[in-house]
Amino acid sequence: MSDSILNLNIGILGHVDSGKTSLAKALSTTGSTASFDKNPQSQERGITIDLGFSSFFIDVPDHLKSLLSIEKIQITLVDCPGHASLIRTIIGGAQIIDLMMLVVDVTKGVQTQTAECLVIGEVTCQKMIVVLNKTDLLPAEKRSSITEKMKKKMKHTLAGSVFKDAPVVSVAAKPGGPEAPESCTPEGLGDLIEELRKLAFLPERLTSSPFLFAVDHCFGVRGQGTVMTGTVLQGSISINDTVEIPSMNVTKKVKSIQMFKKPVDRAMQGDRIGLCVTQFDPKQLERGIASMPGYVTFVWAAIISVQKIKYFKDNVKTKAKFHISMGHETVMAKLSFFGSTRDDNLTSFDYKQEYKFQDELTGNDEDPPSRQYALLEFNQPVIAVPRCLVIGSKLDTDIHSNTCRLAFWGHLLDGIDNKNYQATVLPDLKVYKEKCKTGTVDRASNEYEVIGRNLFKKETNIQLFVGLKVCLSTGETGIIEGSFGQSGKVKIHVPDGLKEATLSQLSATTKKRGKQVEPNKPTSDSQPVQIVLRFRRYVYDTNKKIIQL
Repeated sequence: MSDSILNLNIGILGHVDSGKTSLAKALSTTGSTASFDKNPQSQERGITIDLGFSSFFIDVPDHLKSLLSIEKIQITLVDCPGHASLIRTIIGGAQIIDLMMLVVDVTKGVQTQTAECLVIGEVTCQKMIVVLNKTDLLPAEKRSSITEKMKKKMKHTLAGSVFKDAPVVSVAAKPGGPEAPESCTPEGLGDLIEELRKLAFLPERLTSSPFLFAVDHCFGVRGQGTVMTGTVLQGSISINDTVEIPSMNVTKKVKSIQMFKKPVDRAMQGDRIGLCVTQFDPKQLERGIASMPGYVTFVWAAIISVQKIKYFKDNVKTKAKFHISMGHETVMAKLSFFGSTRDDNLTSFDYKQEYKFQDELTGNDEDPPSRQYALLEFNQPVIAVPRCLVIGSKLDTDIHSNTCRLAFWGHLLDGIDNKNYQATVLPDLKVYKEKCKTGTVDRASNEYEVIGRNLFKKETNIQLFVGLKVCLSTGETGIIEGSFGQSGKVKIHVPDGLKEATLSQLSATTKKRGKQVEPNKPTSDSQPVQIVLRFRRYVYDTNKKIIQL
């Protein structure tokens, strides 16, 4: 937001060919250099393949007039691709929006990418308008009834989501279809703009935070320099400030700033701007991040808070590899999950606390721990913005399989920039596995010592377990003293001595093993005495230390 304008970024998402770009064009009064499918490849393929940006103004609604001293609000539309293969671009675009318009082809209803866009919206913003587009394609005599039926269906679909109260508006963004003349008047835009005014709000703008800029297009201007267009994610920027482009490891001075072709001296979080900086080759930066120098780093691994997306039907297991999207980047990473029973503060990660290892991420309906975390180990170093949104997905899934590919989401808590992190950082990560070993008492050497068997394998280094406590099924507590023989048996000291009943039971068991017993004949007085050993092992402890429970 500049000093005199409130800018709201509204994402237009939906299934391919639902009319998103036509809607953006019908609403907008100003287009950027990247709007309305100007990209030659977009025109050739007939679909949006990149983010498009355009804008228009609305009157300040009554509920904001006491908070704002301006008469108009600038709406910046972020037109996202709808094709399944472009999900990376959709995720990147969704992370800069304040509010979302979910465009649905009223003749087709909710389709696969409609559902994925709904998921993306749930983790990026809290407000949404559903736009039922292409009402002009419905038979005139049935248009009203079909539209109302679809509205009810959308309300039912959204009932279990954060958008359960989202308004549903019907429009015809381009009556007559792509071949219709430009003079054809769109229908229903007045109702849509009125709903936008009702939902308009004053978003939190972190203007005092370090400057962060999502670059989505870059081009050179002869005699001027290089222009980076994008959205200010946080902080502010002024002419003559210095910005860093981390992916190129260069810093550049800001020569000028424009907001939809109008020069401004300063821009703040939420603003859609063009930054002209001193010359560099624009081909080196198609999209990415610019920031305050030193704020953004490359990381080899990361710890994130994490939640499973309920629409993802497969398991998300530790050691699996997923596509990880952070900002405009998507890379592969290996996952390791762990949880905490505490309601932790999720603004940072506490290495001093202990966390329980998880074989897989649990869902919302499976009574998960209070907090769940994931260690991400990337295939290659990746740019990481503090606290950025992280989305995990299976993008190699067949796009025609009609399943949600988005698996989990969270926020970055700690980026690990040390390439040798497995030896230097992970040993400080206290993720434990709870272990339980069971065996039986072979015999009692005397009333204070028993010999245990089947508790360990023959090749086990029993010295690691010396001094640990074990529990007998008869109630006594013992302490492992050392190995007994070469077969994995152990000596167990019983400090308080064995009970008379236990000695009798062990004696009966020994006799039972020494003679033939009739099959299936109950011998309740000669059941073997069980030994139970419980302990913890830390997953990343290089010394493999064992901790007694």
